[in-house]
Parts: sequence; structure tokens; C-alpha cells
Amino acid sequence: MKTVSTTAGADAAAAHRPAGAAPSEPIPRGVLDAAGDLLRALAAPVRIAIVLQLREESRCVHELVDALDVPQPLVSQHLRILKAAGVVDGERSGREVLYHLVDHHLADIVVAAVSHSAEGGQ
Repeated sequence: MKTVSTTAGADAAAAHRPAGAAPSEPIPRGVLDAAGDLLRALAAPVRIAIVLQLREESRCVHELVDALDVPQPLVSQHLRILKAAGVVDGERSGREVLYHLVDHHLADIVVAAVSHSAEGGQ
């Protein structure tokens, strides 16, 4: 498998390395590709807003539409993208589907990006 060695990547992956693994050990290309796919899935303002809404509790489409003040078809389209990327999942509850975050660590990534941007970070 092809690997890529980056300082930033090494720092980000350090917490997931087995104990005793060398810090300069290259990160497998597949891991970097998966991280890129995840970040691309999060890289839209409406999807960021959806993740922020779902970090507190599960919500159905109409609740997201009301909270975000965007058309229902647009919310549904972005939910499909987030679901395909493994960011959200939905569970049927009567006639509605309640969406929730698959992994709440993803909300931490989004909150950090939003906070950084709000502080004027680049």
C-alpha cells in the first residue's frame, strides 16, 4: 500500500498509533484518502450546519428545515451526502426518519473549524 509522510498527518494520527510506534512512521495512503473523503463530505456550509444541529440530538428532516431555514429538498440532498460518507445515519420513527451522527468526534472537528473561522483563523 502506498504511504505518504507528512508532519501534519503524523501529528494528527499520533493519538491512533500503537504504543511504541515511531512518530515519523508514514501514514498509509488509504487512511489519508479516507480522511480527505470525510473532510470533503463536511465541506459545505449546509452540511456543517446539519452536523452542528445533530450534535445535541437526533432530528428529522422537517426539524432541520425549520432550524436551518433552507428548503426541504436541499436538506435531504445534503443528508444523503452525509449518510453516504458515514457521517449520519437515519432510523425510521413512524412516518419520519430521525437522523443522528454516527460518531460524535465528527462534531468536534466541525466545532473546531467553526471556532477557528469565527476567531479569524486562516
